[in-house]
Amino acid sequence: MGKPVDDLPDWITLRSGGTLLALDATPGERPAVVYAGPDIANADSEKLALLATRQHAPGTPSEHQPGSLANEVATGIAGPWGLECHREGLDWAPDLRVVEVRQDAPDQLELRCEDQRCKIATTHRFALDPQTGMLTASTEVENLDHSTLQLDWCASLCLPVDDRLNRFLSFTGRWANEFQLEEVPAFHGSMVRENRAGRTSHSSYPGALLAAQCTTEQTGPAMGLHLAWSGNHRLRVDRHPDGRSFAMIGELGFPGEFRLAAGEAYRSPDCLVAFSCDGLNGVSHKFHDHLLDKVLDPRTHSKPRPVHFNTWEAVYFGHDEKTLIELAEAAADVGVERFVLDDGWFGGRRSDAAGLGDWWVSSQVYPDGLHPLVNCVRELGMEFGLWFEPEMVNPDSDLYRNHPDWVLGVEGVEPIASRNQLVLDLTREEVRDYLFAKIDALVNEYNIDYIKWDMNRDIQHPGSAGRAVAGKQTRAVYALINALRKAHPTLEIESCSSGGARADFGILAYTDRVWTSDNNDTRARQSVQRGASHFLPLRVVGSHVGPKRCHITGRKFSMAFRVASAVFGHMGLEVDLRRENERDLATLKAGIELYKRHRNLIHGGRFHRLDSAGPTNLVGCVSHDQSEALFSYAVLDIETDTLPRPIRFGGLDPDKNYRVRLAWPEHNPSISHPSIIDSADLMVDGTLISGAALMDHGMQPPLTLPDTALIYHLATEA
Repeated sequence: MGKPVDDLPDWITLRSGGTLLALDATPGERPAVVYAGPDIANADSEKLALLATRQHAPGTPSEHQPGSLANEVATGIAGPWGLECHREGLDWAPDLRVVEVRQDAPDQLELRCEDQRCKIATTHRFALDPQTGMLTASTEVENLDHSTLQLDWCASLCLPVDDRLNRFLSFTGRWANEFQLEEVPAFHGSMVRENRAGRTSHSSYPGALLAAQCTTEQTGPAMGLHLAWSGNHRLRVDRHPDGRSFAMIGELGFPGEFRLAAGEAYRSPDCLVAFSCDGLNGVSHKFHDHLLDKVLDPRTHSKPRPVHFNTWEAVYFGHDEKTLIELAEAAADVGVERFVLDDGWFGGRRSDAAGLGDWWVSSQVYPDGLHPLVNCVRELGMEFGLWFEPEMVNPDSDLYRNHPDWVLGVEGVEPIASRNQLVLDLTREEVRDYLFAKIDALVNEYNIDYIKWDMNRDIQHPGSAGRAVAGKQTRAVYALINALRKAHPTLEIESCSSGGARADFGILAYTDRVWTSDNNDTRARQSVQRGASHFLPLRVVGSHVGPKRCHITGRKFSMAFRVASAVFGHMGLEVDLRRENERDLATLKAGIELYKRHRNLIHGGRFHRLDSAGPTNLVGCVSHDQSEALFSYAVLDIETDTLPRPIRFGGLDPDKNYRVRLAWPEHNPSISHPSIIDSADLMVDGTLISGAALMDHGMQPPLTLPDTALIYHLATEA
């Protein structure tokens, strides 16, 4: 319930889940965040503000400019603004003051501010999650005047940053090399990442981590922020000349995109912020828990993540019913639980140059429809999934020939050629209705369990009826997926976007899985999946066993190494099983059994990225009661040292004893003998070792060839 202005407290303190949010909400004044971070015992907003008292410094304004929740122009803050708007060049310096507070729960708050001179209002919403302490924040801007308000930029939140968090870590990359962690050390000025791809993008993830110099994966202060949004965005961290730092993130609009008529409002996407005193892993754990408990559809929580078989790298566009039935039989034989038919099954789709938009089964390729294949898949005990790319259309398609006006674009501007396809205008109701009808009919006819929803190009010209509609297009995608899920409550959907170009908390509110990269190169997957794990739990990260020779990099890998990398995620296969020899098929089958045996631990345990020396990658999952763990130690290149350095495990109970065994590979991978595998009997009975010794002293790994992954299983004994 809202409280009248006379009853407003000047200082507001929210604390929940280990997070403290302190605000100055003095009536008639500019609101501001006094503190946001890990809880401070016995602290309140007023005393924290007193401790942060700042004074005049030569060469600066006579009075300190504290900024506000929006850092709007009138505050005079020495840095970028979080709100930019105007009316035909006027009313460009809003000065927003607190008029109302609404608090429906101890860990939730709404602050309404108004500027009667510029005739605008803002509503700032805050919520702290009781379990994780995750801060969710957004800003809504309302036009109180009869004339149009042009909104150029609205950050979801302007958040002051702890001065100790002077390292900036975020993700760059490209197609087939996503989620590459990039660190910028302590700096002055601004660090800005902007994305105008019309999707989350391969190169500019809407999330970042801030850490202290001393912070590691397991220790030290850290903060993570993420925009739950699948479209254009801006992320920036500014270190002002007065010594303060602010982080801002929000939706990035095209020119003229956000125009508010009288009484209209714009609400930003949610910004998620997590704080930790336990290093970067601590931040990741909060994001993982929040996604699993508050974002994902709960209907899949109790269902083990089924092993996939995806047909793409097995047949590409070479669809043939007999071949696909053979692949389904081979997949079932090695333990696959879900068979997904990828691109090439519909319309005139014999290559990527034609057919997109014609969502009916090709009678040329499938004269009896998909029924023979689907029936075979069901009889083999597998679920059936189907690939779609609903947002796109090929000019060489019946849909485009009938409705050339159904695409996004700008009149007089040549469309940017990309993968022989154009982008459908989903902001038009008739387009969404067409797509829903076609997909809905196929789901009904074939009782489809799963959709792989792809989106394979950027949107350079998101125009409709002359206006930029990038944000509306993203929201229309959400609406279409949501309509399909409501019509088919058990349908699961994967978000794929030429790999990992749409893998964020916004799309995951409507989907169940993301595809992080089209690159199934096993060595590359180690860094892609480690990067993605900063925000995404393994349960939603598709991870596939690819062909022996990766078609993107040309590198070849053993089946044992391919399997080991795929186990730590939502495991699947994307390989022509008819071309694999019997020995490799046996290894694959054993790897799938290993995944099934431990998937509850992998997807339900606590994930840890651990520091490891040289060209190695050490990650693991520990059960919440710390009674069991599974760790992967991957050797990715030749080491500098003669022998590898010790593995130091993490997340264990130091007071418990763990029996350590080598769960993978099935053979002893050491290149000389005896090694610790022999001495500690790791292939058979294993050895009982204390958690403290495993974490603090560490365990010597064997000397192996590069491109070898060892999976250790640790379990306590009564």
